[in-house]
Amino acid sequence: MEHIDLHTHSTASDGLFAPAELLRQAHEAGLTAIALTDHDSTAGLAEAFAAGTTYGVEVIPGVEINTDLPNQSGEAHVLGYFLDYTHEDFQTKLSERRGQREQRGKTMVENLRKIGIPITYDMVKKHADGAVGRPHVAAALIEIGAANSVADAFDKYLKRGKPGYAPRNPFSPNEAVRLITAADGLASLAHPLFIADLERHLAELVDIGLKGLEVYYGEYSAADVASLLLLCQKYSLIPTGGSDYHGPGIHATSLGARYVPPESLTRLRSLKAK
Repeated sequence: MEHIDLHTHSTASDGLFAPAELLRQAHEAGLTAIALTDHDSTAGLAEAFAAGTTYGVEVIPGVEINTDLPNQSGEAHVLGYFLDYTHEDFQTKLSERRGQREQRGKTMVENLRKIGIPITYDMVKKHADGAVGRPHVAAALIEIGAANSVADAFDKYLKRGKPGYAPRNPFSPNEAVRLITAADGLASLAHPLFIADLERHLAELVDIGLKGLEVYYGEYSAADVASLLLLCQKYSLIPTGGSDYHGPGIHATSLGARYVPPESLTRLRSLKAK
């Protein structure tokens, strides 16, 4: 039976491990397939494919695009699977998003310095092999003793409403679904229980091409899964899932520890083949 994890991150975005090390860990965890879904980047895929061949783990080309809901009502993240990651327009847009991440990182550093936290952007960049994200700012805060862990750094400084937080340039979930679809990928809405008024947004996204909903996520309970499966049935969506693994100390679920039915991947493969 296949053992799969359809939501993982590497140093190509804000994960703690290089793609090859991620694949080694996947092999050790008994995984047969993973999707590498770095934030706004596919730069880790070539290394991941090579390591996947070495370790006998299938690598599904993926991405996670961070977006903001209207009227500052929160975030929505959109996963893309089996996409043509060489698609020129797709890569152009991702490059723009990474540039905006750089500016956001600099703004967070400026915000923190204003409240007396002596970090620099060079310190943040030292922890980032790829696109800059809040975990890299957190690592700099840990380095100088301003936080004890990534979670502590987020709670004190980096969550929305905290002194170091900086908003992203607006990019809607609708735009993300269209971008993934234009690159021949299959879009799935990530960790949906974080989204207020979920079903209203879901209906709109399905109309423009959403194909999946992340049902089997992290610490979601059996009741959470059941409620999300009902939405999948209502909107004819494929239930996807994974650990959202970035490395220890960022999310509670370790690589491969969230059970995802193999049928989820089978259905994604079948839809891609049509």
